[in-house]
Amino acid sequence: MLRSPGTSGGFKLIKWKLAGCTLFITGASRGIGKAIALKAARDGANIVIAAKTAEPHPKLPGTIYTAAQEVEAAGGKALPCVVDIRDEQQIGDAVQKAVDAFGGIDILVNNASAISLTGTLETHMKKVDLMLGINLRGTYLTSKLVIPHLLKSRNPHILNLSPPLNLNPVWFKNHTAYTMAKYGMSMCVLGMAEEFRGQIAVNALWPRTAIQTAAMDMLGGEGVSKQCRKADIIADAAYAILSRPKDYTGHFLVDEEFLREQGVKDFDQYAVQPGHPLLPDFFLDETPESLVEKMEQHGATPAFKPPSSSSATPTSGGPVETTFDAIKGVINEDVVKSTQGIYQFDLSGEHTGVWFLDLKTGSGSVGQGEPPTKADVVMKMDSSDFSKMFSGKLKPTMAFMSGKLKIKGDMTLAIKLEKLMNRMNKAKL
Repeated sequence: MLRSPGTSGGFKLIKWKLAGCTLFITGASRGIGKAIALKAARDGANIVIAAKTAEPHPKLPGTIYTAAQEVEAAGGKALPCVVDIRDEQQIGDAVQKAVDAFGGIDILVNNASAISLTGTLETHMKKVDLMLGINLRGTYLTSKLVIPHLLKSRNPHILNLSPPLNLNPVWFKNHTAYTMAKYGMSMCVLGMAEEFRGQIAVNALWPRTAIQTAAMDMLGGEGVSKQCRKADIIADAAYAILSRPKDYTGHFLVDEEFLREQGVKDFDQYAVQPGHPLLPDFFLDETPESLVEKMEQHGATPAFKPPSSSSATPTSGGPVETTFDAIKGVINEDVVKSTQGIYQFDLSGEHTGVWFLDLKTGSGSVGQGEPPTKADVVMKMDSSDFSKMFSGKLKPTMAFMSGKLKIKGDMTLAIKLEKLMNRMNKAKL
């Protein structure tokens, strides 16, 4: 058994389960990968930190070397390796270094991943190649090179951070390329679990809710963290999975459900802000209707819900014009200097129309119709949601991640716009 009765509604894992085991973790310099590494390190495990970041990143915290320091401070042994998992030579070199340093490899955690939540016409092939190269090919290639060593281990495991294979079209329509790439990781679980049944445990783990990571902060913008859980919940679930015997295989596990089975009752311990509504993660709906209900509880209008009837004739006045009047009141030369972007809003619904926001020239300007020069970012959404978003009643993160807000163009500039929304909220639009 992995647990014994606890005294605080949780579970007590038997200590030192992973002592002396060697874990090869991709993308372990930060976020979920690092959290799993630190959890195993507290048992005295050996951790191979296989990631790209050797020099500090301007926007993302941590490198393979800072992660190695944390692993050793937690009680483990660390081997930092610069690895781009699209490069077979780099993976092979890191695997050999791991074997030379620790005598073998017992566990592979395929955590490295790339994401772009964009539609088919908006997704450049360079981004498609990146996602397929890291998520699908990288997972397959790393597994292929590590498996010969796992077969020599007493209790070998492969754990992929990937979702259950949910073929509901709603999870494809807004970001087909990302879904194909992420499901490629899950298909590796489906195939390899059966291929190596009785020899290697191969499982998948996915979060019930959004997890606070640097990547999530970049994707969701300011304020998203309070809607998330900490990476500790994934680390605890991964630890319990990796402590199981090798005949525990072929499972697509969701962190919260799996930990409840282990006896965990208190999930507030994992919340960034206990009591705050949590942002549901992708791919876990039982039916589209149930997902609609969950997302609407968080203030979003999912893209797959039947849209309200709209007029083809642009409507002037009303809440949209009021919103742009308020925007006009908060923009100035400083905002323009720090933003340097032109935005176009294609609005549907009750107040159909096209508007623009110029934060690139002079003191900034707004107006109805297309901007005088080509927009850097085009945002498409329902007019009612537009007003709610700028007044703070609808989180841009939820609107975007549910597919209601469609963004074409420079994503960095799109994220910058959230700062303007925050200024407007302070001005109590």
